[in-house]
Amino acid sequence: MDKSTNTESNIRKVALTSLTGTSIEWYDFFLYGAAAGLVFPKLFFGEASPTTALILSFLTFAAGFIARPVGGIIFGHFGDLIGRKKTLVIALMLMGISSTLIGLLPTYEMIGISAPILLTLLRFAQGIAIGGQWGGAMLLVTENAPKEKRGYYGAYAQAGAPVGVILANLAFITVSAFTNEESFLSWGWRIPFLASFLLIVISLYIQLRLEDTKAFKELEALKEQNTEAPPAFKSSPILEALKKYPKRISLAAGAFLSVQVTFYILIAFLLAYGVETTDLSRDDLLTAVLIGSAIMVPTQFFFSSYSDRNGRKGIFMTGAALTALWAFAIFPLTGTGDFFYVVIAITFGLMFLGMMYGPQAAFFAELFSTEVRYSGASLGYQLGAIIGGSFAPIIATLLWKNYDIFWVSVYIAIASIISLISVYLLTETFQKNLNE
Repeated sequence: MDKSTNTESNIRKVALTSLTGTSIEWYDFFLYGAAAGLVFPKLFFGEASPTTALILSFLTFAAGFIARPVGGIIFGHFGDLIGRKKTLVIALMLMGISSTLIGLLPTYEMIGISAPILLTLLRFAQGIAIGGQWGGAMLLVTENAPKEKRGYYGAYAQAGAPVGVILANLAFITVSAFTNEESFLSWGWRIPFLASFLLIVISLYIQLRLEDTKAFKELEALKEQNTEAPPAFKSSPILEALKKYPKRISLAAGAFLSVQVTFYILIAFLLAYGVETTDLSRDDLLTAVLIGSAIMVPTQFFFSSYSDRNGRKGIFMTGAALTALWAFAIFPLTGTGDFFYVVIAITFGLMFLGMMYGPQAAFFAELFSTEVRYSGASLGYQLGAIIGGSFAPIIATLLWKNYDIFWVSVYIAIASIISLISVYLLTETFQKNLNE
């Protein structure tokens, strides 16, 4: 076996491991999103009115996003100091433990106000974990990938999000199929959360079988050779990233806005909206999201490969523009109550997001130098997440209830225009050498 074949085999192993880990981690994160719209309002906020309970449930959902920049800061700091692999393993284990504990949590009826408080704390822990894992998983792939395929292999880390949605929805659909409504609310919803112990097994595999990235190992070697280390080696990577790349971090956060706002409206808010305004069942809407997510996966790989040949900015901006336009089709299609049209609404929305989210791993990695890459990319990503994703279902619910569903479309369009402008202001990166 020649060296190039061996290298290709190694990067495929790293990519598939990254896909597996991120898929199950996002599965845990999205399980909560589905449960926040369908289960938690009844079980953890039982004394509130249905609308208030839904908003309170989405507030606990938002806690995970508020924690994501905290996770990005903590894990970014240590990821740039001690390596991508070790921090990824810790993040995966934290998510596995938090999600398993959610599956064991007593309800409001059992322990009163302590139930939603504990739920919020565990959701916060999930947010810290997801804030840390993205940077580690993304860099483990992109820093090991050949330059001409960096976007394609980066899409493996990004594919974890739609695959996680598929797994989460399949878990709820399967449990729902084998339980009645009473059993589902009593104990059935817990089963998907308890399955999260698998993350601990995967994290141990990564720890024992994979090496850290070439770029990080070269940086470590450079540190050892230089007794008089450069300033970047001496200070906190987070502070160094903020000092060196404040504009890029801000624009990266803006670039991510459209993906976050639209994605969580499609996979979380739309479940509650569809159940209340149409005759479609919970399982119908979960299945529609599942189909759209399944189609999003190959879309991400296709457009990520395209970005390797033609650049990241053009395809990212096209996705943002199409999302802004499609925002005004989502709710009229959903409002028909026809399953086929709901699938169309969700699928095209997720496909347009795939044009942005697929190349994003490589794009964000290429924006920052090695010594602060974990910190810089994670900060941009997680700041975009908290601004865009954390309150998207709540804002959408308030706009719908107090004004009209049309204004939710306007909200999506505005976020997409901000992303388009942010990407336009960033430099093209696809030919950058990450080992410099």
